[in-house]
Amino acid sequence: MHAALGNLEVIHTICSYIQLGSLPAFASTCRAFERLALDILWRDLQSPEPLIKCLPSDLFGTDRGRMVLQKPLDGMMWDTLCKYTSRVHSIIATQSRRFEAIVEPLGSLMLSFPSTPASLFPNLRKLSWSANGTRGATEFLRMALVPSLLVLDVQISSTSSVFLSVLSSVGALCPHLRDMALRIRPATDEFFRKISPFVTPPISQLHHLHSLSVWDPGNQGIEHIMQLRALRSLCLDLRTFSASERKSRLELPGFHDLKILGLSTDTFERALNFLSSLRVIESKEIKIDYGVAHSSSSGSTTLSQFFTILRERCDTDRLEDFTLLGNSGKIRAEPGVFMPLRACRNLTQLSVERGCDISISDEELCQLVRDWPKLDVLKISCYNPVGNTTMPTLHGLIELLRLCPILTSLALVIDATKLDGIDLKTPGGGICNKYLKHLVFGNSPVETPLKVALILSGIFPNLEQVNLDCADAMQTKWTNIKQWALVNSFLDGFGIVRKRCTKV
Repeated sequence: MHAALGNLEVIHTICSYIQLGSLPAFASTCRAFERLALDILWRDLQSPEPLIKCLPSDLFGTDRGRMVLQKPLDGMMWDTLCKYTSRVHSIIATQSRRFEAIVEPLGSLMLSFPSTPASLFPNLRKLSWSANGTRGATEFLRMALVPSLLVLDVQISSTSSVFLSVLSSVGALCPHLRDMALRIRPATDEFFRKISPFVTPPISQLHHLHSLSVWDPGNQGIEHIMQLRALRSLCLDLRTFSASERKSRLELPGFHDLKILGLSTDTFERALNFLSSLRVIESKEIKIDYGVAHSSSSGSTTLSQFFTILRERCDTDRLEDFTLLGNSGKIRAEPGVFMPLRACRNLTQLSVERGCDISISDEELCQLVRDWPKLDVLKISCYNPVGNTTMPTLHGLIELLRLCPILTSLALVIDATKLDGIDLKTPGGGICNKYLKHLVFGNSPVETPLKVALILSGIFPNLEQVNLDCADAMQTKWTNIKQWALVNSFLDGFGIVRKRCTKV
């Protein structure tokens, strides 16, 4: 054999180019190839089914149309199974008819494992579970909850006592977990309240947990989560928790040293009450994902109250990134609603991507961003009803560049028809931004594409195109898309000329 094939790195590279279906044949070609080929073949299981296939077929039979275990495994069979399970680093268990057919006998088989449960998958790092909590599935889940597990993603769809009992032991079985996501289907108040007592207490045992995504566990559960000193990312689903219940409780200490705080809610009242229940929030990034379930006027009022409370509870020196993402409905908002965020002097990103119609003038836009010289990303709605919304103009855009000189991404609806007073030779009066790479104007009105292109190329010399993708605009007829396509055509031509001049 050539000496190069004795190099493990060379063999690993060869294995990485071989399709999974061909790896068994490659592994059987030569003993030098076997170990690395099997490592890659078994590293990531998209289903537990291969565990069944690696065993003799006469182990299993059928009873009333269901696969059943007919006899126990002998020592040699266990050695064969462990030879492969020891190589597994991740498992995906998804509910399906095929999964139901194999998981029952597989669960029974694993219960007879002659050694400690943790030794069956000693190197398992990641488990994604979205299957029913049948007895067989629960037995398999129990064997997969091992000390080496670092990532656990579970969708709960069963409230069987055995399944909940296994979940309640996660803290003891998987002490080194770093990332955990728990979701519930169906998402009902009764379901949440039944499951929470089994799930939230063990969370406080996970002292290495860095990232947690879970439904709102109530005040007692939040207190458990606050004990996690290593926690850096927390995402809470507030949509099934009673707002009145949280109001009746005293303030909780809050969260310190978070990098990301994400809240999903159907009303800003829930998010408002959650923030009000905390004394302090120290987080670099806050993301609010909401669906409007009330009238536009009341939504705007609650949104204003939300930002006021956010300023009071948030460490304004620490907050760098704020995102407001709407999934349904529309809230009409005046720029004054966002003014409490001006206290966050180190803000680098503000994104209001959907679900909020903002009426804002040139002066109001400049007043909003005046205290954010470090702003890198600014997104304020990609679609607004043009007929009844005040929009900034290119004059305001030029002033924005002076106040926020390092912008790299900008999404803003503007009135690109008002060009009076702008010198097409030096549109920014010496002000330009060489960093901007991503520009979205949504359904901004435009009448003279050539003049607009001249202005944009002057203030954004490195901009190649205006991004015409706008999800909100797909909901209505966008009559300006041809005009903005012409703007991009002119920008392309200017770019070619600029490159020629540079070569000369």
